Amino acid sequence: MSTRQLKRIGVLTGGGDAPGINAVIRGCVLRAGSLGLDLVGIRRSWLGLMEADAVPLNRGNTHRWLQRGGTELRTRRYNPFDEGTEDAILAGYAKLGLDGLIAIGGDGTLTTSYKFHHLGMTVIGVPKTIDNDIAGTDQTFGFETAVQTACDAIDRLHTTAASHGRILIVEVMGRYAGWIAAYAGIAGEADLVLIPEYPVKLADVLAWAKGLKERGREYAILVVAEGALILNAEGVPLVRGEYTAAGYEKLGGVSVQLSRELMGAGVDSRTTILGHVQRGGTPAAFDRILSLRYGARAAELLAEGVSGVMVSLVNNRMRTAPLAEIAGKRRNFDPEAFDLAWMLSELPEAR
Repeated sequence: MSTRQLKRIGVLTGGGDAPGINAVIRGCVLRAGSLGLDLVGIRRSWLGLMEADAVPLNRGNTHRWLQRGGTELRTRRYNPFDEGTEDAILAGYAKLGLDGLIAIGGDGTLTTSYKFHHLGMTVIGVPKTIDNDIAGTDQTFGFETAVQTACDAIDRLHTTAASHGRILIVEVMGRYAGWIAAYAGIAGEADLVLIPEYPVKLADVLAWAKGLKERGREYAILVVAEGALILNAEGVPLVRGEYTAAGYEKLGGVSVQLSRELMGAGVDSRTTILGHVQRGGTPAAFDRILSLRYGARAAELLAEGVSGVMVSLVNNRMRTAPLAEIAGKRRNFDPEAFDLAWMLSELPEAR
């Protein structure tokens, strides 16, 4: 498909919010405009596409979007193929007169995009998650901001931990991959970092904590990813999430349970859960630039007649990855491949 044939494209955002989504949309707007394409924003993700709920986007009404957190188009966790509404969404796509769609989202959104591609929709995916765990790209936008937010919090907590002579546990996001915990923990000089890819025994964590004073330490910072695997004597994770009706695992609170275990072992500890503050607010400058690049390249790909791929960052260059190869796959943090991995943990791996 040539740029002359392509006239009207849409953009939607799905899943959780992340710093930089609005900057991606702004990149789509600027590049689409320079290519002579009309762009509409789809509100409320796939649900909005089903209802043909769209608003025209242009340079004027997206001015200053780079600095804004969240998504001005709003978002939903909605799986059309679970709900049986795929035909209604294709009808909404046709009703809006779209020639192509840019879908900004995580694994769920990208998997859904792959399925719609096979149903005839022209679609380009843009990877979005602060967890940085989407396959096929070196880095997702929003990750840099999330790491800096977590690192700033760790820096502040050092003084409180030192003042009271206790262990402070900082819980950060990272459901199945420990990128945020690893980067923020190392940069913030945490004493221990626990991530999903590196299971540890609770007994080893307790022994480490009890031995702090013997090693001349009056306090410590322990960073734990929400999906960290801390195994009890039976080899069962300390905390596992409950599943929603849509099959989405709700994680969080491992730091609270770990603190209880430490207190029960006679080690004074407190917990700080950073939660949604990591993905809210203004994106860092790096994420603004990266987001613009993602959005602009997505618009270019549609104009070139490409479909069924995700825009990716490889060696600081904008590339593509087939949705067929990345849908449903995860990019895990690999401690052995990371040159500072020896700083992550003083504990033996529980495998």
